[in-house]
Amino acid sequence: MPTEPSPETPDLLARHRAVIPNWVALYYDEPIEIVSGRGNRVVDATGKSYLDFFAGILTNMIGYDVAEVREAVERQLATGVVHTSTVYLLRGQVTLAEKIARLSGIPDAKVFFTNSGTEANETALLLATYARKTDQVLAMRQSYHGRSFGAIGVTSNRSWKNNSYSPLNVHFLHGADRHLPQFRGMGDADYIEACTADLRHVLATAVGGDVAALIAEPIQGVGGFTTPPDGLFAAYREVLAEEGILFISDEVQTGWGRTGSAFFGIQNHGVVPDMMTFAKGLGNGFAVGGVVARGDLLDAPHAIGLATFGGNPISMAAANATLDYVLDHDLQANALKTGTLIIEGLREAAPRLPIVKDVRGKGLMFAVEIADPATGAPSPALATRLMEETRRAGLLAGKGGLYGNTLRMAPPLTLTLDEAAEGLGILVAALELVNAEASA
Repeated sequence: MPTEPSPETPDLLARHRAVIPNWVALYYDEPIEIVSGRGNRVVDATGKSYLDFFAGILTNMIGYDVAEVREAVERQLATGVVHTSTVYLLRGQVTLAEKIARLSGIPDAKVFFTNSGTEANETALLLATYARKTDQVLAMRQSYHGRSFGAIGVTSNRSWKNNSYSPLNVHFLHGADRHLPQFRGMGDADYIEACTADLRHVLATAVGGDVAALIAEPIQGVGGFTTPPDGLFAAYREVLAEEGILFISDEVQTGWGRTGSAFFGIQNHGVVPDMMTFAKGLGNGFAVGGVVARGDLLDAPHAIGLATFGGNPISMAAANATLDYVLDHDLQANALKTGTLIIEGLREAAPRLPIVKDVRGKGLMFAVEIADPATGAPSPALATRLMEETRRAGLLAGKGGLYGNTLRMAPPLTLTLDEAAEGLGILVAALELVNAEASA
């Protein structure tokens, strides 16, 4: 009989490439295998330790080896019930739904749990198109909402779209593209006015009949943490309300206090949406996603539905413990404090570093956009070089942006002030080194 490869096989990368699709991206010239973690640090297979500023793509929200989460999962495992499905009552699911409904601020809210953010966004789009009886949807330029068929349809980033086919009729709006010539130099108020006028023009010219919803990220994740000015979505909401168009806030990356200034990202705009989608950090590594929405929207579909794995006992135990930890330790306030230290430090260093085109973010969700110092053009190559240098110095960061030239970072919300200062020092030193190389 064939046997499994030995876990000691040295060339894990070759094995990966033999059986994992080519489009599954790996970071770094020499990809790393993370084998352990504690607090806000991880260790790779060579024994090298890293301060984690990307948290498994914003998923290990309260760090690694958290006793409260581990013990909650172990208690559930000890019952022998790992899975039952949603055809039975699930106490942990009801408890978590009650918490999320209360925190959402959405009137008469109900919650449906899924396995991922992609699935959550698919559910929200289904609810909106069902309620409004139309396939027309509005989304934002530079957006990303997942890798499934419908989610790709509302994604506006060519690097993440495999084809133009979609079950939806989608029109894309301005709002996170202030780098374009027609918006350059505008203040927030003028930019919001221009974008709102464009929304009205789209509704007058591009759509036919009713529109189901606008789906938007309060801060664009894959888009490189590009951030619309606060108040944009409030202005959009006023226009949408005139025609009964629903508003879906994709909080997969901005939820649970990460922005520091609000518990959900959309609250920075003073807006209560009709629906919010969530995933990633809520389970601190355990798979959980979902939709919180007005009860009438979630109750409306006439066909039977369920989620085999959504809301399962293990993920609910982890998510309840994670959310309680965030609230009990006021990690939203910590995100504001530590994030402010880092963002202000990066902005202070930026004027002497020509490769830095922009520093942006809120709380523990921040990014550095990299450009060619001679031309000012986006430079994915320099961003990649910077990634390598931060890894060498012991810090893990993410990469994104419409042009692939942005380092995006979102440390665990448990980051300490000392760790924030340490990470800032690594980032500034790496920027100085790469800037010197590029300017030589």
